[in-house]
Amino acid sequence: MKRVNFNTLPKDILIPKDDGLCNHLYGMEIPDISLLTTNGDYLKLRRKESFRLVLYFYPMTGRPDAKLPNNWNNIPGARGCTVENISFADNYDELIKLNAVPIGITSQNIQDIKEMTSRLKVSHDILSDYNLDLAKLLRLPTFSVDGRTYIKRLTLIVDNLKVVKVFYPIFPPDKHINDVILWLKNN
Repeated sequence: MKRVNFNTLPKDILIPKDDGLCNHLYGMEIPDISLLTTNGDYLKLRRKESFRLVLYFYPMTGRPDAKLPNNWNNIPGARGCTVENISFADNYDELIKLNAVPIGITSQNIQDIKEMTSRLKVSHDILSDYNLDLAKLLRLPTFSVDGRTYIKRLTLIVDNLKVVKVFYPIFPPDKHINDVILWLKNN
């Protein structure tokens, strides 16, 4: 069931600029690392599988019971994580048909991720890189607000352990899934 207009992006959302901080990722191998899932297990990301991994990184999804960090809405690329997660969830079957498995990754803690996946009915894996271990190994772009560091929004397509496609910067986040699907269909 598609939730096409679950949430719309505001007209004043700031557009992120390409700062070149992901150029080094093409051809890079995924490190031997496992990240915590919402069910308390660890998911190994370095997997030689017949399917491709669609690793989409996002800063954070807000909670209805908590305030956003200071000036969150004024940070280019910060807004839109909720609709991005919904778009991946709504297109899960299409991604699977294209021999790809989506995995969301954020620096949020597991409690926040569990709240979001339950509220939004996201059934695919969303992993916590709370200590930024993967972000540091891959040298991913980040930004800091209120003493906390967040991963900038980007998507990596991984095939046979290697990054074969990088989407960065991503805008608009609610339409990004269309770019991913188109790329998977053509490659």
